[in-house]
Amino acid sequence: MAIEFARSARSTVGLEWEIAIVDRATGELASVAGQVLDALDAGSEGEHHPFITSELLTNTVELVSGVHETVAGAVADLEHQLGEVRTVIDDIGEYDLICAGSHPFSQWYDQHLTDKPRYHKLIERTRWWGRNMMIWGVHVHVGIDDRDKALPILDGLLAYLPHLQALSASSPFWAGVDTGYASNRALMFQQLPTAGLPYPLADWPAYERYVDDLVRTGVIEDHSEVRWDIRPSPKWGTVEVRVCDGLSSAAEIAAIGALVQCLVEWMSTRLDEGDTLTVLQPWYVRENKWRAARYGLEAEVITDVAGTERPVADDLRELLTTLAPIADRLGCGVELQQVRAMLDSGASYARQLRVAEAAGGDLKAVVAHLARELRNGIETQSPAASASPDVD
Repeated sequence: MAIEFARSARSTVGLEWEIAIVDRATGELASVAGQVLDALDAGSEGEHHPFITSELLTNTVELVSGVHETVAGAVADLEHQLGEVRTVIDDIGEYDLICAGSHPFSQWYDQHLTDKPRYHKLIERTRWWGRNMMIWGVHVHVGIDDRDKALPILDGLLAYLPHLQALSASSPFWAGVDTGYASNRALMFQQLPTAGLPYPLADWPAYERYVDDLVRTGVIEDHSEVRWDIRPSPKWGTVEVRVCDGLSSAAEIAAIGALVQCLVEWMSTRLDEGDTLTVLQPWYVRENKWRAARYGLEAEVITDVAGTERPVADDLRELLTTLAPIADRLGCGVELQQVRAMLDSGASYARQLRVAEAAGGDLKAVVAHLARELRNGIETQSPAASASPDVD
């Protein structure tokens, strides 16, 4: 099966941001995305909004940026779209918006499926696991100028998958339970067929054979249903990083977007120069994913094929220095340094746990906190207050 890889300008960037709608009074998820999308369509003379779309569940809208040369441009695009959605939500008056990897307490059986054939097929096949997918994420696309770089860069990025997962971890609660994980979403999502970590594939023809095998055996209909944590996106000519939990501020999205864009450009440049990228053993990659999901920014991760371990936060700080010249070239130096601010103030999972503790375990307070962050940005914490709580 031949799969064409679209032409894409090198290291251009596109972002996707999944936003949940909640009832302002109860904090529960609200299945009113259809009403919101209809209002947006009415404002554009009945045409469907080109960038704000539905998702698996009717409590979610997805914001999709255009293709941009800079992360700042892509984030501004998303912020404008969020403003459009918020205008509709505020006019209705009963609802609010949040973004996190999971909702703190809503239950799967209260949610409604968006009426699209592909979603009905997915749920018919996956049943309970599929119905439990009350999860939200941020996806980062980065343009690849040569199809044959896509899989080597994907393999190289797997060494940094735990860094991205730990930074974005925002799903410590699931259906009212403190899971003890920084990112419960990471482990839930991989239960779906074709989701989770990618398989090691030697080259593009091997990827084509993989997709062909799945199509012939009825697992998928096309390559878009391969839902790996990091995957090639042939339609757009990109590598797509999908491992990140949902983020509740534009500043955090900018930081993650810049980190991914710089990593891809760094690896692309090294391939041009004939360097060999670090590719960890698959069992190290799997262990790193679990550690980041469990411990977030407190995780120790495996950083090389020899099994060297170090705190993920320390490795991130060193990585920022390595990538600084790349960021300057790409025009995302300010956004990349926002990663340092995330390390200093703590990731979303830590903030949510602090809010829940301060509220005596009332998870409605966590929903209200997430809504405030999405509306107003993240409040600056003192160093003492920002220390990450133990996720045990």
